[in-house]
Amino acid sequence: MDKLAVAVLFGGRSSEHSISSATAGGVLRAIDRDRFRVIPVGITRDGAFVLEDDDPDKFTLDPAHLPEVVDNGTRVVWPDSVRSRELRVTDAAGTRSLGDVDVVLPILHGRFGEDGTIQGFLELLDIPYAGAGLLMSAIGMDKNATKNALRAAGVPVVPWVAVTRAGLRRDRRQWDQRIHALGLPVFVKPARAGSSVGVSKVTDWDALDEALDTAFAEDGTVLVEQAVTGRELECGVLEAQDGGLPRVSVAGEVVITGRDFYDFAAKYLDAPGIDLVCPAALHDGELAEMQRIAARAFDAVGGQGLARVDFFFTGTEFFVNELNTMPGFTPISMFPTCWIASGMTYTELITDLIETAHAR
Repeated sequence: MDKLAVAVLFGGRSSEHSISSATAGGVLRAIDRDRFRVIPVGITRDGAFVLEDDDPDKFTLDPAHLPEVVDNGTRVVWPDSVRSRELRVTDAAGTRSLGDVDVVLPILHGRFGEDGTIQGFLELLDIPYAGAGLLMSAIGMDKNATKNALRAAGVPVVPWVAVTRAGLRRDRRQWDQRIHALGLPVFVKPARAGSSVGVSKVTDWDALDEALDTAFAEDGTVLVEQAVTGRELECGVLEAQDGGLPRVSVAGEVVITGRDFYDFAAKYLDAPGIDLVCPAALHDGELAEMQRIAARAFDAVGGQGLARVDFFFTGTEFFVNELNTMPGFTPISMFPTCWIASGMTYTELITDLIETAHAR
């Protein structure tokens, strides 16, 4: 059987560039080389497409030196029409072919990658790609749009207020009233950022403006969310097969012991105060309800590719906190961990995403 040619696309222009690069390290190490021919395509912080080294060790997540895609002088040239799927690379020696690409595996986090921009680009070229589609990616990247879509589908979500700088300038008193009605504490976060970048927990209204400034540095729209007292649970969702229901993993739990919340440092820099437990201790009925809501949330935003659905569980009710269409995907991230606990290996998970995209 001929190997499928898979372009692994990583890096990117977002603030999560290094996390995407670290994800690439895990994927390059684990992808099934007997099934797939890998073309590693990096995107620099300036947006240049370069042919990267097929070297997992180069992209190891090291807190002292986060990995990144550096401009090496090469340029990957995409097909100039839908009549071709040939990738080429130019460098100081000239131009050469990388062969036809069968599937693109975009493991980009954040804006200009997870938000529908790359997905739209690939659809213009008629190249199959793994993960969420254009609309689902755009909705999933915008926390305000996601919450509105979920609420319309009857999925329970955490109460929130979405604000812009222009709105605050026009009538700060009105917005303060709406925000204060949420009660303390609240979480302030950019509408379109991930990995907890720009997120603050506010326990005193005097700290609200500073938290807003931090979030506005990442995006023009900011969410102020009511804090929910309860367990933080997560599960992975994969696209349905053969017309069935979305596949939902077992639950994992984020146990916070010494930090205000599950921030960037705890997620990726091995900062103390957080334990990831998988599978989480839930009764069968609780897990079934969580999985039912996760599948409904997944379908509500498009039902394609994959997602990690994050919950707050009060002991009696589940609230969806966020839905991530390209969640952390390093081998130790919660999404792969939940699927591994469900009986799927990391390599099988990568294979599933690629083959689902190719069959689609």
